Amino acid sequence: MKFGVLQFFSWPGRRIPLEQVYERAFNRIELMDKTGYDAVWLAEHHFSTYSVCPSVHIMGAHVAAHTKNIRIGTGISLASFYHPLRLAEEVALLDQLTHGRVNWGAGRGFDAKEHKAFGVAPEDSYPKFRESVEVVLKAWQDGSFTHKGKYFEYEDIEVLPKPYQKDMPVWIGATSESSIEWAATKGYSILLGPHATNPENREKRDFYKSKLESAGHVFEGRDIPVTRTIGIGETVEEGFELGRRGAEFMFGSYLRKKGNIRGGPESAAEGKTQANDAMLAAERENVDPVERYVNEVALCGSPEKVIDDIERLRETNSLDYLMIAPLGHESFIRFTEKVLPHFL
Repeated sequence: MKFGVLQFFSWPGRRIPLEQVYERAFNRIELMDKTGYDAVWLAEHHFSTYSVCPSVHIMGAHVAAHTKNIRIGTGISLASFYHPLRLAEEVALLDQLTHGRVNWGAGRGFDAKEHKAFGVAPEDSYPKFRESVEVVLKAWQDGSFTHKGKYFEYEDIEVLPKPYQKDMPVWIGATSESSIEWAATKGYSILLGPHATNPENREKRDFYKSKLESAGHVFEGRDIPVTRTIGIGETVEEGFELGRRGAEFMFGSYLRKKGNIRGGPESAAEGKTQANDAMLAAERENVDPVERYVNEVALCGSPEKVIDDIERLRETNSLDYLMIAPLGHESFIRFTEKVLPHFL
């Protein structure tokens, strides 16, 4: 079983200097490099203290210079915000500098403020993202390429450098049925995010496997990371309290306040993000979304309880790659010291 970390650079309340946020994250990543984690996945966000990391590629270069073993994932590159040729160059250069340690994860994002600031109209968000991914992958092929699409057009152009890895591993951040089906049809692997319940993720994995194999692609041997937020205390009660505090920040400071992207035939489904769906489900059931989240989505409790939860997910969901999003430094340390060794 593999383990990764979805690394945010959260700055709640701006209570400490921002450089301390980065320093703490770098200390964690150096510990990951020594303790058996497969990858650190760097989260890209803009214009918010939810995660102050606007460039996962620059951040990835810094991480690479201070680690030796861990893979460096983009979790995710928000592809529709970039010129696709520049994106192809930056990721390929990062892969060269790391001698092939890059996992490229791509997604379109959902924050309306980000899309507006970068000039991406709601109706263009999803199709532009798809075309951007297509251009990046063409640019990584040997030699020059030609492309003529709705948003981009290039004639006999060669992007250099090419990635160090001959077949760059590619993941798509997919939440809706339509996005999962698109990724499967293209043969891309997927990242399952931190807001769906475990039964929902099991259904998504099964649906993806079915569509992937129907398109003639092989499922066996793929890493399909599932992200779970983690709150671990010395006791079960302490772990759930850490989970509540983390979920309150996540819902209150970012997800509840931001509009989701809608518009166009695809985005009516895709724009309803998992986090928004979780809040709507809580409202329908007349329960606190934070309580619903810590009880039905996140992994919270003592180290022993979290170990039991992961073992159960291995049986029920065929979980073989867990990407943790720790709700606080204490949770990360307890997971690393008391949970991770059980599975390695």
